[in-house]
Amino acid sequence: MKILNFGSLNLDYVYAVDHMVQPGETLAASTMETFCGGKGLNQSIALARAGAEVYHAGLIGEEGEILRKAVADSGADTSCIETIAGKSGHTIIQVDQNGQNCILLYGGANRSVTREFVDRVISKFDRGDILLLQNEINELSYIIDKAYERGLEIILNPSPYDQNLEGCDFGKISMFLLNEIEGEQITGVCKPEEILDELKERFPGVKVVLTLGGQGAVYQDQERCCRQGIYQVEAVDTTGAGDTFTGYFIASMLQGKEPQQCLTLAAKASAIAVSRAGAAPSIPEREEVLHTDLAEKKEI
Repeated sequence: MKILNFGSLNLDYVYAVDHMVQPGETLAASTMETFCGGKGLNQSIALARAGAEVYHAGLIGEEGEILRKAVADSGADTSCIETIAGKSGHTIIQVDQNGQNCILLYGGANRSVTREFVDRVISKFDRGDILLLQNEINELSYIIDKAYERGLEIILNPSPYDQNLEGCDFGKISMFLLNEIEGEQITGVCKPEEILDELKERFPGVKVVLTLGGQGAVYQDQERCCRQGIYQVEAVDTTGAGDTFTGYFIASMLQGKEPQQCLTLAAKASAIAVSRAGAAPSIPEREEVLHTDLAEKKEI
């Protein structure tokens, strides 16, 4: 069984500044760093480091070879990453002396997906394979429809949630992996139990992983519901923690583990990730997750 992650690939340009640039102001940055990012890239790296056979599909611009290399170096297959004319998706991030940031996002190649490209990618996968999607590329509705016709099982991480998702047929989704805010945006209710009940009623047969921040996470299908607390670590950088959780949960599921085991490994991996800086660089390898002892977890 293969997993296709059809998702974003971003270059993050991070500038250290004394304060955020004001209208009409020219401000010198003290440092500038470039990082590989995007929810799609982060989740592919997490899947690969967790031991899954993952294929990343997406588009990069003329300066985006570093993104392809980052995915390949993790062990993921990059044969479905294509280069197009123009710029890759990227962010321009100002970080001030207090650690606050402001972010300008340009979709670039991520928003240039064509239906012809989708058809080429989906044709390489068969019934029973898994498709993972986030909401940082265009043509999401078409991708869902074509994958469903092909017999792929579709896992959706509806992040960031916006009006583009409203055109998607959620009835074709096999699993939602989402947080409380996204759950409320889909269902219109805010309490975790209500979100789970509403999703179960609206989409019979769907599996749900609902992450609850400091309160852990919940897995639900039609027969069972299980919960997992968080591991207590000193948080250094929470960027990419959710993507780490997603990758490790799905990889563990593909390895035949029970949902409770999947939640536990995903929680442990994301705890390790938040204990160090960066997004993709912080994602741990599977052996590290299996052999690292962490403090007693907080129950929910």
